[in-house]
Amino acid sequence: MIRLAVVGLGKMGLSHYAMINAHPRVQVAAICDSTGYVLDVLNKYTGVKTYTDFNAMLNEGELDAIIIATPSSMHAKMVKAALEKNIHVFCEKPFTLDNKEGEEVTALANAKGLVNQVGYHYRFVGAFQEVKRLLDANVIGDVTHMLAEAYGPVVLKPKGSTWRTQRSEGGGCLYDYAAHPLNLLNWYFGAPRGVGGSVLNKIFSADTDDEVFSTLYYEDGKSAQISVNWSDESYRKMSTKITIFGKNGRICADRQEVQVYLRDASAAPAPYKAGWNVRYTTELTDPVDFYLRGEEYSAQLDYFVRCIEEKRGGDNVNSFESAMGTDRVISMMIADAEKGPSVMAEDALPEVQKRKKGFFFGGR
Repeated sequence: MIRLAVVGLGKMGLSHYAMINAHPRVQVAAICDSTGYVLDVLNKYTGVKTYTDFNAMLNEGELDAIIIATPSSMHAKMVKAALEKNIHVFCEKPFTLDNKEGEEVTALANAKGLVNQVGYHYRFVGAFQEVKRLLDANVIGDVTHMLAEAYGPVVLKPKGSTWRTQRSEGGGCLYDYAAHPLNLLNWYFGAPRGVGGSVLNKIFSADTDDEVFSTLYYEDGKSAQISVNWSDESYRKMSTKITIFGKNGRICADRQEVQVYLRDASAAPAPYKAGWNVRYTTELTDPVDFYLRGEEYSAQLDYFVRCIEEKRGGDNVNSFESAMGTDRVISMMIADAEKGPSVMAEDALPEVQKRKKGFFFGGR
C-alpha cells in the first residue's frame, strides 16, 4: 500500500484527492492546505490527517508519495522538499515558472531515482494517444505543418483576479493554457529549434496575457502554429485541438475524436481506409476504476502509482524532464515576444519606395 499525501485543495487538488482516495493500492495518509475550513470538513467526514504546515507534514508523516496541486509559483520549493525526503512526486502543471529551479529539481529527482510526473493529462486522452500511434506508424507520411489550438472561458471581464491570472503566481494563459498544446507537440515531434512571431496579448487581464500566438520551427523544415485564448466565451469549457498536415493526408484531433484523411491507406492500420476516417475517444479509451471529470485524470494517477510499484524513476511519459521541455519552449516564446516584430514595415519596402517616403537621406 502506497502512503500518499495531497497538497493544495483547490479544484484540481480536491479532484486528485477524490480519485487517488478511491485507488485500491493507495492510502491517503495526509492532506495539506492553508484553508482551515476545507481541512476541518475533510477530517470530520474522512478522518484523514490534516496539516496547514507543509514542512511539518513532511517531517511527521511517513509518506511514499505526494501530489502537489498548489499555485504554480510554489511548485519548485515543495517538489524539492519532498524529493529531499525521498518521496515520489506528482506535480500539477505547469511544472515551474523558473527554468533554473526546474532543472535543479529534475536533476535531484533523477539522482535519487524517484518517480516524478507532471499533470499533462492530455497525454492520457484516447484521441491524442491515437494521434501518437498514427504518427509513429508514419500513416500521413512526412509531416509539413501543425496547428495547435486551445480556447476557453477563463478570464471574461477586467475585474477580479486569482493566482492563475497573476503572472508571478500562475504564469497566465501561456503557462496555464498554451502549455497543453505545446506539451502535445513536444510529445509528437520533439523540441523545436526556435520560435518566431510570438505574441502575448492582454484582453481583460491587467497583469498577464490572455491570448498567445507563435510559430515553432523544427530542424527538418516543418513548422507549427500556436493559437490560444482563454478569454473566449464562445466555448463552454477548455477545448484543445491538434491538426497535423502530411504528404499523405491530415490528422485532426480533440478530446472527443480523431479525424484522419488518407490519400493512400496501404500503410495504415485497421480500420483506417483511404479518404476520411473518424474514431471516437470512447472507443479508444481503456476503462478506469474511478471516473471524475474524465478518464484521463484517473488514468494518469494510476500510471503514477504503477511507476512507483515498478520502480521506474523518471522513465515515464510525463516526467519532470519531459515537462521541462515544454517550459523551455515557453521561455523561448517569452523572449521572442519581448523582442517584438523581427521585420518592420519600412525594412520591407523596396529601395525606391523608401526614397519616396524619406527613409534615405543624402544622395549617392
